[in-house]
Amino acid sequence: MAEQGFGILTEIDVQATLRQKRGVEMEPYLILGACAPDLAQQALEADRGVGVLLPCNVVVSQAGDGSTVQVLDPQTMVSMTGRPELQPMADEAGRRLDAALAALRS
Repeated sequence: MAEQGFGILTEIDVQATLRQKRGVEMEPYLILGACAPDLAQQALEADRGVGVLLPCNVVVSQAGDGSTVQVLDPQTMVSMTGRPELQPMADEAGRRLDAALAALRS
């Protein structure tokens, strides 16, 4: 993620939280709040309300003997806000996230 300009602002260990708060056991499951500051700044300048959709959530969970990584599609910013001026930021964020996911696969 860092190679694509993303930093991790938050890390929620769902497994540990559910164990502690509810006494429930589950597989390892992390929710990461990823942010590309340059794109976030541009998006917030276009529409301050887009902050409710930031940062971009990335889920890392156990899948059998390996892991699964899921990322929220940045196009959600455009579709949920109806603000076409967010399209360039969503496109760039999507390109960077795709590159980060491709690096994980290789």
